[in-house]
Amino acid sequence: MEIKKDALVTISVAMYDLQGNLLEETDREGVTYLHGHADIFPGIEKALEGKKKGDSVSVTLEPEDSFGEFDPEAIFIVPVEKLGDPELIVPGLVFDHVPGLADDGRKYRVTDVAQGTAVMDANHPLAGWTLRFDVKVLDVAAAEGEATGNDDVVVPGFLGFADKIIDEQAD
Repeated sequence: MEIKKDALVTISVAMYDLQGNLLEETDREGVTYLHGHADIFPGIEKALEGKKKGDSVSVTLEPEDSFGEFDPEAIFIVPVEKLGDPELIVPGLVFDHVPGLADDGRKYRVTDVAQGTAVMDANHPLAGWTLRFDVKVLDVAAAEGEATGNDDVVVPGFLGFADKIIDEQAD
């Protein structure tokens, strides 16, 4: 069976930076998604269209087609005491809400702490990166019943628009 809209597709994926460094990958069993429902990046879906079990594709996505361009206006300086115990605030912490900053669904990541202030970055960690995705089709099956997205199936964040709101993609 070929991959087309409403097919249940199981893929294994490895994501690389432009220097060929492996950044993330699915486990051996891969991940299953409903094709054509914007569960993964549209550029990857388009490359998989018409492929069959056993086929492989390599897709390079520019920032605007994956996690977006880096936005310098999404960097904020916040007094550490607004975030909690200053002893516990370290780079790498992620906050869903930061007092005094917009509560618009973005996540704020601490990137630096110095002199009682924290640098908060609301960009996705891979914003501004051109990425390569090596994808192997492990299985293609017809969806049973009405083909609609299923919120119980979680696609890894590195395959879709994680932590960012996007407009509906045109079919």
